[in-house]
Amino acid sequence: MLFYILLFLGIISLWWHWRARDRIKVTNLTGKYIFITGCDTGFGNMAAKIFDKKGFRVFASCLTETGAKELKAVTSKQLQTVLLDVRDSDSVKKVAAWVKSEVQSEGLWGLVNNAGILGTTAPTDWLDIEHFREPIEVNLIGLINVTINMLPLIKKAKGRIINVSSVGGRLAFSGGGYFPSKFGVEGFNDSLRRDMKAFGVKVCCIQPGLFKTALTDPAQVLKEKEVIWKKLPSDIKKQYGEEYFQKDATKKEKLSKICLNKDISPVIQCMEHALTSLHPHAHYVVGQDAKLFWNPLARMPAVIQDFILLRNRAELAASNAK
Repeated sequence: MLFYILLFLGIISLWWHWRARDRIKVTNLTGKYIFITGCDTGFGNMAAKIFDKKGFRVFASCLTETGAKELKAVTSKQLQTVLLDVRDSDSVKKVAAWVKSEVQSEGLWGLVNNAGILGTTAPTDWLDIEHFREPIEVNLIGLINVTINMLPLIKKAKGRIINVSSVGGRLAFSGGGYFPSKFGVEGFNDSLRRDMKAFGVKVCCIQPGLFKTALTDPAQVLKEKEVIWKKLPSDIKKQYGEEYFQKDATKKEKLSKICLNKDISPVIQCMEHALTSLHPHAHYVVGQDAKLFWNPLARMPAVIQDFILLRNRAELAASNAK
């Protein structure tokens, strides 16, 4: 009995120590420079506003002039916006040179790689290579390119790199380029974290579940999928069945309503912890759906994953053929 009491007390002590360690903050962060990609809407937009209010000197990259103007209108004079398409290598290099001239010898404390797109999600045999190329170019190649160009500035400040991945980087539940791109982000993040450890640079990965942003707008997702469906060859439509599209859309809509997190602030809270904690986490799983369903499912055997995920798809006409 004494052994079990001591074991219990030991576990409680370790948990309390971990909680206390988790709350220790880095001092003197006011005025530190951070660079955030994808600030037109969603996570990046909210992060830029919040970190600006907290005293960081924010460089917010936007894809559009409209996004940059709207963000600049509601933030302090200290925040600076810059137009950046992460797919454009020349633009990435120019922006990195500009950031270098701004931070000078201080370096860059934080890089938040947030820019990303969903792309088309549909069964693989509905798609062509371009449906895969764009999400991979933005979500993975663009992220790597920005990181490589900003890395000397991060190393100078012994700062932080925060890569926004997804639960879709642990578990692929649809065809298209989004999931391969996020699996790639996970691999790049892990190797970068180990490479940068000797330089005092902390590398963190945020894995959000399904959050309500422009990227996950169900109406837009369905619209893009419907365009592809209408253009499919007749033999593929016959394999799936004429009613497949609507039936599958109904199932996906039900799951989306169950999993959708309407409040995106927990993602920004994880970014803040990664930027300000003395001991940031290697991975942040965010969202009730991610914590209670997607992340546990990702750790289960493939046979269980397939059984559960395939139940959320409409049955193919070909599977009923004799």
